[in-house]
Amino acid sequence: MTDRGNSAASRDIAYHVHGYTNLKKHQDQGPLIITGGDGIRVQDDSGKTYIEGLAGLWCTSLGFSEERLIEAATQALKRLPYYHGFAHKTPDVTIELAAKLISIAPVPMSKVLFANSGSEANDLAIKLIWYYNNALGRPQKKKIISRNRAYHGITVASGSLTGLSPIHDDFDLPIERFLHTDCPHFYRQAEEGESEEDFASRCAGNLEKLIVEEGPDTIAAFFAEPVMGAGGVIVPPPTYFEKIQAVLKKYDVLMLADEVICGFGRTGNMWGTQTYGMKPDMITCAKALSSSYIPIAALMISEPIYQAMVKESEKLGLFGHGSTYGGHPVAAAVALETLNIYEERDIVGRVRALGPRFQDGLRRHADHPLIGEVRGVGLVAGIELVRDKATKEAFSPKLGVGGYFQSQAQEEGLLIRAIGDTLAVCPPLIISEAEIDELLGCIDRALESTWTWVKENGSVAA
Repeated sequence: MTDRGNSAASRDIAYHVHGYTNLKKHQDQGPLIITGGDGIRVQDDSGKTYIEGLAGLWCTSLGFSEERLIEAATQALKRLPYYHGFAHKTPDVTIELAAKLISIAPVPMSKVLFANSGSEANDLAIKLIWYYNNALGRPQKKKIISRNRAYHGITVASGSLTGLSPIHDDFDLPIERFLHTDCPHFYRQAEEGESEEDFASRCAGNLEKLIVEEGPDTIAAFFAEPVMGAGGVIVPPPTYFEKIQAVLKKYDVLMLADEVICGFGRTGNMWGTQTYGMKPDMITCAKALSSSYIPIAALMISEPIYQAMVKESEKLGLFGHGSTYGGHPVAAAVALETLNIYEERDIVGRVRALGPRFQDGLRRHADHPLIGEVRGVGLVAGIELVRDKATKEAFSPKLGVGGYFQSQAQEEGLLIRAIGDTLAVCPPLIISEAEIDELLGCIDRALESTWTWVKENGSVAA
């Protein structure tokens, strides 16, 4: 690990590069400056080390010092540092990566288009959905449905898909053609006495109602994360996707699985799609595709969508999409080596073996008066804090209880993320049993110090 300094100018620049929800609040308080990483840990500019309990941003699956990925990037830079995919040209390694992705896809897929981020991949999917319906002579079938609390990115189109108000507020989002339906959060959204399956039926019924009200001939696609990450680690209730997909099939609505967080082992299968029985027409992936050692994302599309693209491009004379860096040979080489490592080390089997220790360890405090719900699957989880356990009453956002918990975890040497009053935990997939226990110990101590602080501030229900 190295220390590259800690200048006031660097801290100020970081405010502008990585926006805070409240810039004024942080104008006199710099970010935590990270200078190095090793295994599941990172180091700050003071030399303190932390378990990276969110794998960076749900993404650094192989940790921060995988030599094979470093070597793959180095050799790729020496061999072919750049080439594009325009005018019937493409790097060989990009073709190899595309073939590999198709071979491990959870449902039959035909082609792969590359991008540089999950936001960009979802943006591309939207473009192709519109292109597809134009090719089929359905110019009105263009509206796209996402879900409240979904996260699909921050570009103009993918940000419109996202169902979180801070991504929309005063950015003039969402733009037209984007709709939102129920968030499948049973703990918060279920009615009194409603079972999980009944709740899933109601979500599906509300989706159908929205489609009918808008006009089925105007609804093009439905986007869904298998597990909703940035929305608070929302795990779908049993039968949810089965019932949702029945509605989509009834009205000829495409389904896109956003595997940006769930893909490549996180849920205990290679794809979250497999964990929840999804049968998408398109799949986006990014993050763990390269263990985030280098930016890369991919969109996989089915054969019917590809054939429609061919038909339309023949009519127009060309297919008018491409980007300078999409399918970059260095990124492709790193991604290909990442996929090889997942297979050789049986990362999926590792997550299945370690998942119960991780999930059970977090749930051992489920009866704690501060915890409303612990939810998760594989090696991703959310811990929701509440003011009143019996009524599920939430804390006032002004108290910042989740933020306080996050700060206490950081003091204990663990970096996690407060999403409101839900603490998201998503460690690198290479974490060991001993390191899981260490992580859980940090959570335990942060929980107790937060509980003490809450009681001292009179914020507990009487």
